[in-house]
Amino acid sequence: MTSDALPSHAAAAYPLGGRRSYAVWLTAVAVYFLAIFHRSSLGVAGLVAAERFHISASQLSTFTVLQLLVYAAMQIPVGVLLDRFGPQRLIFAGAVLMTAAQLGFAFTGTYAGALVARIFVGMGDAMVFISVLRIIASWFPPMRNPMITAFTAMIGQCGALVAAIPLSRALASYGWTPTFVVSASVGVVLGLLTLLVVRDVPPGAPPSRSVKDVRSIGHDLRLAWQDPGTRLGLWSHFTCQFAANVMGLLWGYPFFVHAEHRSETEAGALLSLLVAVFIVGGPLIGGYISRHPWQRSTVVLGIVAAMALTWAVVLLLPGDAPLWLLVVLVVVTGAGGPGSMIGFDVARTFAPASRLGSASGIVNVGGFVASLLTIFAIGVVLDVVTPGSSNHYSAEAYRLAMSVQYVGWVVGAVQVWRFRYHARVHLSDTQPEHLRDISGLEEFPVPRPERDEARRRWTRGPRG
Repeated sequence: MTSDALPSHAAAAYPLGGRRSYAVWLTAVAVYFLAIFHRSSLGVAGLVAAERFHISASQLSTFTVLQLLVYAAMQIPVGVLLDRFGPQRLIFAGAVLMTAAQLGFAFTGTYAGALVARIFVGMGDAMVFISVLRIIASWFPPMRNPMITAFTAMIGQCGALVAAIPLSRALASYGWTPTFVVSASVGVVLGLLTLLVVRDVPPGAPPSRSVKDVRSIGHDLRLAWQDPGTRLGLWSHFTCQFAANVMGLLWGYPFFVHAEHRSETEAGALLSLLVAVFIVGGPLIGGYISRHPWQRSTVVLGIVAAMALTWAVVLLLPGDAPLWLLVVLVVVTGAGGPGSMIGFDVARTFAPASRLGSASGIVNVGGFVASLLTIFAIGVVLDVVTPGSSNHYSAEAYRLAMSVQYVGWVVGAVQVWRFRYHARVHLSDTQPEHLRDISGLEEFPVPRPERDEARRRWTRGPRG
């Protein structure tokens, strides 16, 4: 979780965090809610899409892969556009793109047309989240930024909750086209509200827009990438996030139905639980790392180890896993979603304000690249093991395909361990006063003895 804090002299010039601040934030968050809904919709509609477009598992996975690829590829350009045009324009542009794309997805009857639609969904989605973070930074005092960001993630994930059961029932009751037309129409309303309510900064505040030449942008990106703290954040995001995305965006529903032989209602409930874990886990993990910031990478590695162990039990267990074990699997996997936010907190600590946007964009690429690679690899393995339509894959094929996740966990954990060491060495060689305060210690009501201990360990080089 990260934000670009306003300079202190600017923050003192006008009141922050009032009623208007919440109105602006809630409007922006509503667009983020819609973006998560659109992003997650294919996770429930995947089997219907396979029948509608007559496609295989690898072709079905291409929908989500392309959407995530576009999202990941857009992160750094969107950061540049955000500095140039401001968050209001980018949020509005994101709403327009997602609305048009969902309308196209509703009416197209071809695989190629559906692919184009999902590409534009990814483009619109990519513009929203970091724009909302900029709204938070501009409209709220720094001490509230981490908690408002946590609530942003919570509200946004409710979009996935709506996509889990209500969308599946709407598809069954009303069909493909009416369901997606209605979901697209919400974007029209939210786009108009964005124009009417959202502003880049409060009245009287300095404008947030700035223009950088290509050379300056390249210089900032290079310095951000060279910082071991940025790469620690990148690999933390990479390692924690992708399993939750794999489960929630595409393969969780088919895995529960076809590999574990659960009913569609039970599968939808498990995906709803996944979203609930996102919602509850964010404040819990965020609160813990705010009190123990020197243990951030330890938390990441602990979450990854728990995911790997739980998946091993489920995949190696003869026959179907009991429902309670699938619940544990969903809870542990879901913890990776809020756990991946640690990567942004690491970037906020290490990067100076002038490069924080670039560093955050780099971090945000990690989890989505891992997600799209894993989602695509699972589809390929399913097609290789059991050629045919996505409705005929065996439980054994699904178990083998889901084992692909271990590649990402092993590679990511090794890199987290590696850059955790390099980041500690870097901090030991850097004057602490030149770095951003660790995990917002000035912004949280941390007990003084614990805060002093954090600063002492921070000075001698904490473990990421």
